[in-house]
Amino acid sequence: MDRFSLKGKVAVVTGARTGLGQGIALALAEAGADIVGVGSTTLDETEKLVTDLGRRFHGITADLRDTENASRVIEEAVEKMGHVDILVNNAGIIRREDALDFNEKDWDDVMNINLKTVFFLSQAAARQYVKQGTGGKIINIASMLSYQGGIRVPSYTASKAGVKGITMAMANEWAKYNININAIAPGYMATDNTEALRKDEERSEEILKRIPQGRWGTKEDMGGPCVFLASEASSYMNGFTMAVDGGWLAR
Repeated sequence: MDRFSLKGKVAVVTGARTGLGQGIALALAEAGADIVGVGSTTLDETEKLVTDLGRRFHGITADLRDTENASRVIEEAVEKMGHVDILVNNAGIIRREDALDFNEKDWDDVMNINLKTVFFLSQAAARQYVKQGTGGKIINIASMLSYQGGIRVPSYTASKAGVKGITMAMANEWAKYNININAIAPGYMATDNTEALRKDEERSEEILKRIPQGRWGTKEDMGGPCVFLASEASSYMNGFTMAVDGGWLAR
């Protein structure tokens, strides 16, 4: 079981203020990691939850639509914590509109945060891992729409299909540096992004009927898979996107 321990590791988690990102940060902290949380606003609640577990925490406020912040995030994490071992690219947004009416700004905003910044944060982390000579872990948060088309979310679908693709591409190049880069494709999770769906009784019922486990996923459901991919227990996994979806893709 020591292979699942993250003691002595430092993890950078984007979108760590609430929801899945906060849950992931707490799971990694419970496994022993110190946390650098990244959010668009302050992360006071996440900081308290992490430090209550006896782990160090440093919060970084950054607009991830600006890719210049990617290198700054990793540099600040190293400055404050001494090194970086794990990056979780969790931050993401969604815009809903019929494809016939979808506008360019919503397209660009989603693609910039969900895909472009994911790549450049991964690049910055990988450069640090190579500099450290330690290898490292990168976990990208993909989606069921990495595998499916979805409805009324064209930019989100494009971005998450891209996350799956660049996860494979980066693994091909960086495995030789002892860098493991994988992704998790969450199913329908109870988060801010799905609030509108959950409030729509008819649509929510349709979704729940298709999920074999019959419930929305929670942030706690993401903890175990993230700890696994962040740990030495997954040292021979590279370039794979694993579903955590209650069986949705199996239907």
